[in-house]
Amino acid sequence: MAVDTSKYPAVQGKNLILFARKLSEAKTKRGMPVPYQTSIDFEPQRDKKTDATKDGYVSKSSPLQTDLKLEFVNNWSEIADKLQMSLFNGDKMEFWIVNYQRRNSEGKAFAYYMRGTVSEDETDGDPDDVSNRKTTISVEGDPVPGWTALSEEDEQMLAYVFYGVGEVGETAKNDGTDGGGTPWKAGDAGTGTPYDPSANPNDSTLKNQ
Repeated sequence: MAVDTSKYPAVQGKNLILFARKLSEAKTKRGMPVPYQTSIDFEPQRDKKTDATKDGYVSKSSPLQTDLKLEFVNNWSEIADKLQMSLFNGDKMEFWIVNYQRRNSEGKAFAYYMRGTVSEDETDGDPDDVSNRKTTISVEGDPVPGWTALSEEDEQMLAYVFYGVGEVGETAKNDGTDGGGTPWKAGDAGTGTPYDPSANPNDSTLKNQ
């Protein structure tokens, strides 16, 4: 029996985004996505132990343990700094792994929610590359699955639409026409017309070329 891939699409790694927030600021701040993420490792695991008894073997399960690791390009955003302060000061943080691709009937995104503190924060500084950070989080308790609403700003950041280079105006339409743009269509592949500067002698974009 073939799987209906349109109903159960493969999860794309780029659609898994880590949001974080300092727990003590939950009353006043939204969770923030860590900028420039390159990798998330989410590893819930439960060890099993088998004891030999006179009546046979007995299996025992240990409590769930979760390893959470994040790699991102080093930056001085608010949330990147607070991750490091969690390591230095022991500040408890909240984390969401948001699957932007998976939605429920209300349009909310699937997410795992968890709390913990940063236990390791490695920074490299190679002279011929951008600086990167590898952050390890010690998760307390069990991750909890659920569905979270995303703000309009979050939605636009995670899945922005085309803007032309012109002024957007007071209210963006977010339909690909803002700034004098035209959204791409499937039939646009392979199309285009060579530009003839001689037909537009007054084109100001050519004066400095």
